[in-house]
Amino acid sequence: MEFKHTSVLLEETIENLQIKPDGIYVDGTLGGGGHSFRIASELTGTGRLIGIDQDGEAIQAAGKRLEPFGEKVTIIRDNYCNAKAALQAIGIKKVDGIVLDLGVSSYQLDNVERGFSYKYDTDLDMRMDTRQTLSAKEIVNTYSEMDLFRVIRDYGEEQFARNIAKHIVKARTDKPVETTGELNEIIKAAIPAKMRATGGHPSKKTFQAIRIECNRELEVLKNSLDDLIDMLNPGGRFCIITFHSLEDRIVKSAFKRNENPCICPPEFPVCVCGRMSKGKVISRKPILPSEEEITENKRAKSAKLRVFERGNN
Repeated sequence: MEFKHTSVLLEETIENLQIKPDGIYVDGTLGGGGHSFRIASELTGTGRLIGIDQDGEAIQAAGKRLEPFGEKVTIIRDNYCNAKAALQAIGIKKVDGIVLDLGVSSYQLDNVERGFSYKYDTDLDMRMDTRQTLSAKEIVNTYSEMDLFRVIRDYGEEQFARNIAKHIVKARTDKPVETTGELNEIIKAAIPAKMRATGGHPSKKTFQAIRIECNRELEVLKNSLDDLIDMLNPGGRFCIITFHSLEDRIVKSAFKRNENPCICPPEFPVCVCGRMSKGKVISRKPILPSEEEITENKRAKSAKLRVFERGNN
């Protein structure tokens, strides 16, 4: 299967990166190489692009797509949370721009065997990095009812989380839940019929929740942002595209905290905590895709781009 993924908010991201032709850029979620291709196209001389992805199939596809740029491009198979160490290993300490396009790619969703989508009946998997042991199947079959409820409620924002968790635990006492189709049927049974008639596919939120848990997506995001901001040169830009409110909230609050990290009580006349601002938030409100882009690519609908610029500290 060909690795297809339409990069969302591509023009807006490239514009906000303010690419310097001889700069060093990191695409921490390389995917099919859409953002990377555009960045690499603008690089000259000593300009470099480092693409990072944990998905082996993405690495392969992006490698082919970015081949024309030769040594300007370095591809690393890893999680972007390890970007600092991975870049230091190749002698890079500071960069001029970073892009993260979060969530799951169109290719991962459409590749039946990967088990990301509720649209196909296949093995429950959902691992972005197929080298890891924890899969969706293990989560569904070994997590306690309480833990399943917490995951589905917190990461899926699903109002029927408690009932879905109860139904999963009941179903797996007869036999393990092996496929996405089996999980679909369990979820369907746990949601009242009149609620299933509205609000999209009944499994959407639960599948999202299990995928986030399986790949530790929010934890990775939360733990990486400060480090990534520290890697930027003065004036360097960090562009992050999120696809749901949980991710967006984490990014918004991290950017805000790095812009204004002071923890002194408001009544203090001067700052004594010594925490210095690392830069400024460029996008006070998230940048959203145009109606035209949403029409062309319905997966762009929930996308939000936020931008941070590194200061001189």
